[in-house]
Amino acid sequence: MAGVCTDEEREKVVDFLNGKSSVKSKFYFQDFLPLFPDKKPREVKKVLSALIDGGVLEYWSSGSTTMYGLKGAGKQSAAEGES
Repeated sequence: MAGVCTDEEREKVVDFLNGKSSVKSKFYFQDFLPLFPDKKPREVKKVLSALIDGGVLEYWSSGSTTMYGLKGAGKQSAAEGES
């Protein structure tokens, strides 16, 4: 069961992703840690998991690594037939 994410946490993650969208659409877990300097990595993981459960974010996996991005964003989404 994923944790609960506040509106402030959601906004912080979405603003970060939208601000970087011209550069890339998928980010490593470690890229999100500086957004929440007062939280432990496990707490940040719960925030991201809550956003995935809520349909805001999605996982992308290459098989060896997992990345996070806004749902439906990026070239990979269209190439894999995701909607």
